[in-house]
Amino acid sequence: MTDLTSLTIAEARDQLANKTIKASELTDAYLAAIDQSNSSFNAYVAVTADNAREMAANSDDRIAKGEAGALEGIPLGIKDLYATRGVHTQACSHILDGFKPRYESTVTANLWADGAVMLGKLNMDEFAMGSSNETSFYGPVTNPWRAGGDKSNPALVPGGSSGGSAAAVSAHLCAGATASDTGGSIRQPAAFTGTVGIKPTYGRCSRWGMVAFASSLDQAGPITRDVRDAAIMLKSMASPDEKDTTCIDLPVPDYEAAIGGSIKGMKIGIPKEYRIDGMPEEIEALWQKGIDWLRDAGAEIVDISLPHTKYALPAYYIVAPAEASSNLARYDGVKYGLRVDGEDIADMYMNTRAEGFGDEVQRRVMVGTYVLSAGYYDAYYLRAQKVRTLIKQDFETSFNDGIDMILTPATPSAAFAIGDEEMAADPVKMFLNDIFTVTVNMAGLPGIAVPAGLTGDGLPLGLQLIGRPLGEEALFQTASVIEQAAGHFNPKKWW
Repeated sequence: MTDLTSLTIAEARDQLANKTIKASELTDAYLAAIDQSNSSFNAYVAVTADNAREMAANSDDRIAKGEAGALEGIPLGIKDLYATRGVHTQACSHILDGFKPRYESTVTANLWADGAVMLGKLNMDEFAMGSSNETSFYGPVTNPWRAGGDKSNPALVPGGSSGGSAAAVSAHLCAGATASDTGGSIRQPAAFTGTVGIKPTYGRCSRWGMVAFASSLDQAGPITRDVRDAAIMLKSMASPDEKDTTCIDLPVPDYEAAIGGSIKGMKIGIPKEYRIDGMPEEIEALWQKGIDWLRDAGAEIVDISLPHTKYALPAYYIVAPAEASSNLARYDGVKYGLRVDGEDIADMYMNTRAEGFGDEVQRRVMVGTYVLSAGYYDAYYLRAQKVRTLIKQDFETSFNDGIDMILTPATPSAAFAIGDEEMAADPVKMFLNDIFTVTVNMAGLPGIAVPAGLTGDGLPLGLQLIGRPLGEEALFQTASVIEQAAGHFNPKKWW
């Protein structure tokens, strides 16, 4: 029998429906893979083996009765950002030590209602703040890819903040994974690991039960092995939700049905502002290859301008920390999680937050508090919000001119080494990893990263498609064209 962990979600779904395999067999195969290989990647921070086996047994019963859900028996990994009832939920932060919520996030509740099986909680940058999955209290995640496929080469980051999700999917430690995207935290790790990641339109998935970073930017989405699997997972994750006032109250389309459709006549925009100084030739060449693939499939390629793109990154790193400073004020050692005693309550607050938050979280909270403070609110935060409006208007202008979607690189480089000295010495260089992705969050648009090629060292590179609001169906349709043209990528198994 083929290794069950090599099956895509679609393949596993079909085999489960045909009763070729059982959900319990599939779950046991993934649990065995995690037991054997997680130490190589540090992708899981909690494995829920007993719960997984119970859920799989229930799935087998429902399949036997003809009552299977859309994801019946499919084993998934869950980013530690999602509240899971009675299970470790700490956003990979020391300050939430021991927290096990008494409630379930809407996204994970939707997945369980459709029959999915939870394998465990996945590592991430602390409170989703990072681009390399090195800020986690539980240590960095290792990318399954190595230059040249040689394990003697330096270990690489999987991207962040959803690095655990991307690494687990790439290493076949789950069939798919939930992730979240505030400034590129689904699409960048997907590009670094040769997986597919979609950040849907803001509000398409409920944020209820997700640990908040920046509430106007955060959005849930899946990371999977291919485009079809991403469409299948997003259909189950998305839903209206009266508990989240920012959630879109519209029916969720059948995204999978869009895959395989013709893109003939579509207008694909190529923004000149994304041709940045110093961009590696390999990425420029891959972008051109993507343009050629879409043109060959019948799309019309149109040069466009998004003039305020150059202000997106600085504006993002004002808006996001400002919202983070407000959201993270609730962690004080009083109600739950870590408590470090002090001489009085104010001292306890300071001690708890100083010990509970890592360096990156402290940096962003301090920046956010500064830009919201009296005398600086108008100069920084208010101005950044005005820039955000201009960025959104740039996209609206292009879409109003008939552009159906936009093609860009997903990242400015391939995965870099864990502990990279330049990145560690200069936080701004780390922030630059989000240069191609933050505009999508600032404008609330959907974006998908698709593996499209390899560097000369054999490391994955991705292309990004940016769609109209609620344009996920067209994104899946077009992304599948790129996927078919590029072929599928898997890391050389060294572990």
